[in-house]
Amino acid sequence: MSKKCVLILNLAVVLVLLASATACASPTPQAEQAPIEIAQQKLILATTTSTQDSGLLDYLLPDFENQTNTKVEVIAVGSGQALKLGEDGNADVLLVHSPAKEEEFMQNGHGVRREDVMYNDFIILGPKNDPAGIMGMSSAADAFKKIAETQSQFISRGDDSGTHTKEKSIWQKAGLEPAGDWYNSTGQGMGEVLTIAEEKQAYTLSDRATYLARLKSGLKLDLLVEGDKTLFNPYGVIAVNPAKNDKINNNLANTFIDWLISLPVQEKIAQFGMADFNQSLFVPDSAAWQQANP
Repeated sequence: MSKKCVLILNLAVVLVLLASATACASPTPQAEQAPIEIAQQKLILATTTSTQDSGLLDYLLPDFENQTNTKVEVIAVGSGQALKLGEDGNADVLLVHSPAKEEEFMQNGHGVRREDVMYNDFIILGPKNDPAGIMGMSSAADAFKKIAETQSQFISRGDDSGTHTKEKSIWQKAGLEPAGDWYNSTGQGMGEVLTIAEEKQAYTLSDRATYLARLKSGLKLDLLVEGDKTLFNPYGVIAVNPAKNDKINNNLANTFIDWLISLPVQEKIAQFGMADFNQSLFVPDSAAWQQANP
């Protein structure tokens, strides 16, 4: 073999060895692994329209959703309808304000846990000219009597809600069964009823929170009667019995309840409305809150 061929062969060997060494020293980088995505949970919350129309849910729920990787599906209806959704197994948790119906719900085994959350009160609203002359009255039942006697326009929710249940109890206390052209049963939520009452310049019964929230958008109804102890309006949260439906997420429902009645969230409820109205739209009332604020 010539010297030239030997030289070429040696050079080829050197290049092969260098390439091999480079490959060992610099391994091919592996592609970065995509982060593992944890599936988002879903919680079905059936609740009264007042928690929705007042803005409370928009104020509270994002924190829970972010902390627990949960999407809360809100069904805002009257308390009676919310309780029926629970009874039928079509919700995980309920936030309602109809104490007698809540007690019946629990006694019948439709719910497995109920906790106090908060309260506010009902108020009687009407037009500024107050044709029934009820402004400043201390008795809701007496105010309803005057509305009926003068046959002044009254707008009822008529939807088996907590507000409607309270309204019926006031008529009953007044010894009256309202009927006639002056009495309008709408089957609508609180926000819609306030709109109709304003348009017709009529009286209605409202929770305070929804009324104050609607004042911000220019509602023109006056607060005429307040302070009667019968107008007290407590809210409770209930975990639906998981035996109703194998899709009910009881663990997540209890996580939500624990969160809602916890002191930090109760303190947040106490601040809701303060900036706009210099008063809270709801008063916290959980056991944790009561213990911290005896």
